[in-house]
Amino acid sequence: MSEHYDSLETRDPLERQRALIQAVSNQVSHAKNKAPAYRSLPGDVSPDEITDIEAIAKLPITRKSELIERQKSNHPFGGYAAIAAPELTHIFASPGPIYEPGCNRHDYWRFARTLYAAGFRPGERIHNCFSYHFTPAGSMLDSGAHALGCSVIPAGVGQSELQVQTIADLSPQGYVGTPSFLKIILDKADELDTDVSSINKALVSGEALPPSLRAGFVERGIRVQQCYATADLGVIAYESSAQEGLIIDEGVYLEIVRPGTGDPLADGEVGEVVVTSLNPEYPLIRFATGDLSAIMAGTSPCGRTNKRIRGWMGRADQTAKVRGMFIHPEQIDKVVKRHDEIIKARLIIDWVDEADQIKLKCECNSSDESLVDSIIDSIRQICKLRGEVELVEPDSLPNDGKVIDDIRQYD
Repeated sequence: MSEHYDSLETRDPLERQRALIQAVSNQVSHAKNKAPAYRSLPGDVSPDEITDIEAIAKLPITRKSELIERQKSNHPFGGYAAIAAPELTHIFASPGPIYEPGCNRHDYWRFARTLYAAGFRPGERIHNCFSYHFTPAGSMLDSGAHALGCSVIPAGVGQSELQVQTIADLSPQGYVGTPSFLKIILDKADELDTDVSSINKALVSGEALPPSLRAGFVERGIRVQQCYATADLGVIAYESSAQEGLIIDEGVYLEIVRPGTGDPLADGEVGEVVVTSLNPEYPLIRFATGDLSAIMAGTSPCGRTNKRIRGWMGRADQTAKVRGMFIHPEQIDKVVKRHDEIIKARLIIDWVDEADQIKLKCECNSSDESLVDSIIDSIRQICKLRGEVELVEPDSLPNDGKVIDDIRQYD
């Protein structure tokens, strides 16, 4: 069986670029006709004028903050979607809140290619530990797995003992989910002295995959590759067996721009990842992800000819991803406003014992322990994550405008 999913992956780069430019032109025309938010866009550039990458760079940036604001007054999608019932089968909710459309079109989020690159093949069973609750993550992998011809065990997150027992009973060949939860399952299997060795491959996403964690999986005979995807865009880039950067998916047009602008940067320079989705149901044009990365030189040794990015290199803004969930400064502000005792707060994100940990440091005039419990509960309700709280003296937090401080180091 071929190492490549289809012939698109090995196209001549110039052929691919011409095809993508035409696809972006078509998508802009489609968005102007079908998505109300884009009817007055793209400014002074018409679809017929989009004949090169310079013309694409003149299109305005669409930011996540715009989605949030437009959705407040125009539920559910702020006018950015080009789909309605009965084709619209799902409305997902991500932190923000941001609502995303879903439909049953074949491989809607384009995960089949990514799974294939990670070693998954038709007829195999996949243990899917991405969340099925509100966010589209679980459904994203289901869609790709079914398109590839795989069966799915919809395991979701939590209940580690049940996860272990199910894997032992059903012998799935692969795991999909966050890398930290795979480690939890394997550790629980060791504790229970239960054989879960049927899993020999994994596709992970939602958080970092440090070299030490990957090495631990490899020692157990599990081939692990990662991908970069978002609820809005689906797969953006994925790792191949070469494990040298992330190969840009064939279904998106990706640019690296100077943060805070729409100006493309030269290959190799670090900037914000901006993606134009070629998804007809949700035609996001030059959507700014808030993530930092850079285009790598050359092509992958695996034979795929599309450009590669270096992977996640931080955030262009203060939004952060923790355990597969985004945390926005606006959410921290909501936590603060729930408690009159809080003067100022700063969320610290760290990597401890190979897992994401969050702690909200709060300047308060009170040291009441019941307040700590109340703030922890607010974090859980608003951010959908468990975290610690530390009460600190007034004026002790830095005066640098930071609401979220990501200090994670993986080396």
